[in-house]
Amino acid sequence: MNSDYLGYGLGLRAKHYAFILEHHPAVDWFEALTEDYLTPGRRLHYLKRIREYYPVVMHGVALSIAGSDPLNRVYLNQVKRLAQQIQPAWISDHVCWTGVDGFNMHDLLPVPFTQQALDHVVARVRYVQDFLGRQILLENVSSYVTYKESEYTEWDFLAALAQEADCLILLDINNIYVNSVNHGFDPYLYLHSLPKARVRQFHLAGHERCDNYIIDTHDASIVDPVWQLYQEAVRHFGFVSTMIERDDNIPEFPELLTELNYARHLATEILNSVLPV
Repeated sequence: MNSDYLGYGLGLRAKHYAFILEHHPAVDWFEALTEDYLTPGRRLHYLKRIREYYPVVMHGVALSIAGSDPLNRVYLNQVKRLAQQIQPAWISDHVCWTGVDGFNMHDLLPVPFTQQALDHVVARVRYVQDFLGRQILLENVSSYVTYKESEYTEWDFLAALAQEADCLILLDINNIYVNSVNHGFDPYLYLHSLPKARVRQFHLAGHERCDNYIIDTHDASIVDPVWQLYQEAVRHFGFVSTMIERDDNIPEFPELLTELNYARHLATEILNSVLPV
């Protein structure tokens, strides 16, 4: 088991602050959205209080690691300062770009899987890791278009990025499934093509099915094909910290906890069956 294994966690949402502090629910850890806590205020106050009881990781959406604009030093300084305050188990973001010429599109836009893009992202990841003084995790994103210029598959690009930049992977199981439907590839081949030692965290989430494509909404319960893919991920990668994301239609905390405990149940059954007696 990896020494950084945290168990089973949930995305930290403002709706649940009071419940968490009053009931101390049986969750192993929380994932905090980095951008929500970069400045002093109510949210940071609650994060610090919750951090007294639970491990926390930081998950960002604004790094734009594949963007063509220079990396935002103001933002990086804020991230580093927040990390010094709450001491997260790790920091993550996405393999994407978010805008150009200073214009933020507030979306996680896919990368062309070319050698030129790989070299560009590798150099930027190395810079960020040197600046923060730690490895970061990068997440595979959902997408609705592909690039004609791509030279790699998505999974080979992600594997090469992790290896060449010496970073880690946040593997979103739902995003793999979404992209497999949208772009017509085998999601199980994707799983088995990634380096085991680089995968540090799993994301699970819901989506919306629209005829022959899927929109990654994070506003619904996890569907059976994603649960099945998660089970295969556990068989293949073993003990990997797992959490559920819910960003809209957020239910009361006990409902999310029930879904998380189902993930724990599935993984525990598999891990117990493969561990030596």
